[in-house]
Amino acid sequence: MKHLLDNARNFRHRMAPESDTFRGFASGQNPGTLFITCSDSRVIPSLITGSAPGEVFELRNAGNIIPPYGPGAQSGEAATIEYAVDVLRVQDIVVCGHSHCGAVGALASDADLTELPSVAEWVAFARPALAPMLGTPPDDLAFADYVQRHVSAQLETLRGYPKVQNAINEGRLELHGWYYRVDTAEVLELDELRGEFHQN
Repeated sequence: MKHLLDNARNFRHRMAPESDTFRGFASGQNPGTLFITCSDSRVIPSLITGSAPGEVFELRNAGNIIPPYGPGAQSGEAATIEYAVDVLRVQDIVVCGHSHCGAVGALASDADLTELPSVAEWVAFARPALAPMLGTPPDDLAFADYVQRHVSAQLETLRGYPKVQNAINEGRLELHGWYYRVDTAEVLELDELRGEFHQN
């Protein structure tokens, strides 16, 4: 922890050459992309995308899960999506799943989560989309097929949000699905027409 605190204390000095940029942040933000991904410490959006501060609005949670939209069904995810689309007016939303994902892995391996009731309830949101695959042992710990199916399902859930669907219909928003391998740093993008993830 000490090295994190020391770096935080020295951050303004290290960023002194960029002081004008940081002062500009006081007037607001204008990110072009909402990046939805897992809380996993190995997944770092700015490192993967090479984005600078202010470029990407982030939404992170266990398993990059998007709860289904429903009137009165409040969540931090719904609030973040609504704000990004309607206030910040992002042009793109990326849902980025990753290999070796604990949340997807728990479902794929039918892990006993009775001692983690909040985790069990949360990952249950992802179960319906993965149901056809459950009971089939994963090929490896990357869970590639499971994670990719999960990402596709989250994109469909996003389309169920009225603000998202309206923005898509207006031609001002596009959705993207990514799969990131934590062990190789490879990024695959979903081709929704073909239903396949590939590297451009």
